[in-house]
Amino acid sequence: MDAVYLDYAATTPVRPEARDAMLPYLAADAFGNPSSAHRFGRAARGGLEQARRQVALALGAEPGQVFFTSGGTEADNLAVLGAALAARARGAAMRVAVSAIEHKAVLAAAHAVRHFGGAEETLRVGRDGVVDLDALDTALAARPAVVSVMWVNNETGAIQPVAEIGRRCRAAGVLFHTDAVQAFGKLPVRFADMPCDLLTVSAHKVGGPKGVGALLLRDRHAVEPLIQGGGQQGGLRPGTENIAGAAGFGRAAELAAREQPEHACRLAGLRGRLAGRLVASVPDLVVTAERAERVPHILNVCVPGADSGSLLMHLDLAGIAVSSGSACTSGAVDPSPVLIAMGIPAGLAACALRLSLGRETTESEIDRVAEVFPGVVAKCRSLAGAMARA
Repeated sequence: MDAVYLDYAATTPVRPEARDAMLPYLAADAFGNPSSAHRFGRAARGGLEQARRQVALALGAEPGQVFFTSGGTEADNLAVLGAALAARARGAAMRVAVSAIEHKAVLAAAHAVRHFGGAEETLRVGRDGVVDLDALDTALAARPAVVSVMWVNNETGAIQPVAEIGRRCRAAGVLFHTDAVQAFGKLPVRFADMPCDLLTVSAHKVGGPKGVGALLLRDRHAVEPLIQGGGQQGGLRPGTENIAGAAGFGRAAELAAREQPEHACRLAGLRGRLAGRLVASVPDLVVTAERAERVPHILNVCVPGADSGSLLMHLDLAGIAVSSGSACTSGAVDPSPVLIAMGIPAGLAACALRLSLGRETTESEIDRVAEVFPGVVAKCRSLAGAMARA
């Protein structure tokens, strides 16, 4: 029996349409450097600008607002650290405020601000995994260079009130960045309608290739470049562009935006089916952020009495690929910082699993996972009990 893949929040298969869009720029006819003036360069430049237009249209932006990066991590760093450096260049304070549930790319960028002599503030979240707006108001009073709050949490799927956060930031005259990596393709995302100044997306979350993403930026002067070099992309992100990656991203973004309403509806139905069956078969299962509005493709659960490492291994042995809210370091499994920030006890947070659905997920796959899951839980709990008695 084929393996079941339920880790689409980590990455998605490259769509055939995206792969086909990439191929000309890997072949002899359009392999040129887009900065070159000859016909080979012009062909590459045409492909790059077409991809930029596709990404812009898919996200409700202008092509000149799209800056290609090597992925979401670089885009997040450019937004957070770049805004802090721009503030320093203006003679303002290098201070950033980020939520406690951000992706490590944002958290690490905020930590880096400290190394440059700046300061960071962490915005608390509630038990539902949603940012506390009172904490935001307190942070805004200190006039940070930028506030960064992700649109959708990558572990719990909780949707953040980004429109309200953006309005409050704009009223305070503070830049607002949102990491929309998990939102794009699952929720309507229109840069023109969102009160944010910077927005991050990544190709491989929507059926595009790995190694390419984009930062959408209203004001080129809001951030300082992190990479020094040539004048590509207005000097904001110098370096010869990844034309093939951008072409694949453009086509994948185009399809993701077009299919989003139907895709989201289908995923919501599948997630509801999966959650219902898992709770029915494991009654003490805890659905994380259940009271929050959640994106349709992510289901995070905690299984009391069965640590996530054991659950992952036994599900994998059963042919089911999921991920965990835990990080493994030096052989020790630590509870997810996101779940801890939500006030979930460490013992329960260490029992977390993330099951994420995608375009290829079928009802039969959902049913298979639901059938296998209670047996895996019983086995893991039995092993945990035996180890505790030993």
